[in-house]
Amino acid sequence: MEVEQEKVNMSKELSADAASYRCSACHGDEDWGLSHPMRGRAKSRSLSAAPAPASTKEFRRTRSLHGPCPVTTFGPKACVLQNPQTIMHIQDPASQRLTWNKSPKSVLVIKKIRDASLLQPFKELCMYLMEENNMIVYVEKKVLEDPAIVSDDSFGPVKRKFCTFREGNAAVVLRSRLKVRVVKELRGKMAIPNGISENGVLATDLDTEVGKQVMQYQVLNEVVIDRGPSSYLSNVDVYLNGHLITTVQGDGVIVSTPTGSTAYAAAAGASMIHPNVPAIMITPICPHSLSFRPIVVPAGVELKIMLSPEARNTAWVSFDGRKRQEIRHGDSISITTSCYPLPSICVRDPVSDWFESLAQCLHWNVRKKQAHFPEEEEEEV
Repeated sequence: MEVEQEKVNMSKELSADAASYRCSACHGDEDWGLSHPMRGRAKSRSLSAAPAPASTKEFRRTRSLHGPCPVTTFGPKACVLQNPQTIMHIQDPASQRLTWNKSPKSVLVIKKIRDASLLQPFKELCMYLMEENNMIVYVEKKVLEDPAIVSDDSFGPVKRKFCTFREGNAAVVLRSRLKVRVVKELRGKMAIPNGISENGVLATDLDTEVGKQVMQYQVLNEVVIDRGPSSYLSNVDVYLNGHLITTVQGDGVIVSTPTGSTAYAAAAGASMIHPNVPAIMITPICPHSLSFRPIVVPAGVELKIMLSPEARNTAWVSFDGRKRQEIRHGDSISITTSCYPLPSICVRDPVSDWFESLAQCLHWNVRKKQAHFPEEEEEEV
């Protein structure tokens, strides 16, 4: 009986310790327990504090300066969970994954040379890929010259199906794209296009309940909002995660990816960003305010652009120079980082290729060199 009583007491203490935790940084005034949340501000306790009164039996944790709060998680895409209702995804193009629409037909198998322990797993893997999945297996030429593989007659039928290549050190850069969602109000009779857009994403959807026309696009370079044929300045409001950050008054605004930063955005005075940098650039076009300079925001934030209520005219939007259409009062353009980046193969490596392309295409940092002083003039000076 004493042992059973001790087990019951121990289970009560453990349940009291794990009952709930409170983090002022993430949940504010809410205390989250295992069963239901408890509203109301209460005095917080540290981990070493005594348990709460017998009626609640809870621990409460204060905000720590030595590390993240217990409900904050950091995932492969740097996902920061601030509270159960709001999730902010900061997507790094280097950590994004490719989505296969169908099973691949070819595969590259890399084997460490002169390692006898890897010989049998290598053979089993290649036989499985070829015989079970009917895949084409590429290997390095040095693998076929391995004496252990050459002398193995049982592995001969599989070895003859191998494909080789000159070099297998190709680097791939995942260039981030923008996911754009355009919501328009239905005004009278308007043609509603159907089908699939050029980039394979569903181009339009009609919500009959709200009377809205919704279109989605995948953009590699930039989204441009301009004043169109009107002689008046465009006047659009820019929201970031639901908060109004500025009103652009000028010829328009460019929202670009790092890939598009060297295109229209660079011509408008923006900085050039390497494709591996997870960012979205906002560049004004001939702003009426000289203090409005191009800004860079983290990838994963949601931008929303709408006509200002006091705007005199409508605006026009285009996506990579295509699908140009008019934006009126009540319409909105939502922009965020797409989960589907565009893979591109490097010639040498991501850094060298990028700077060489800047030098060749934009003549970046190309100028006439300063003449060198003769030795006699240097001595006189």
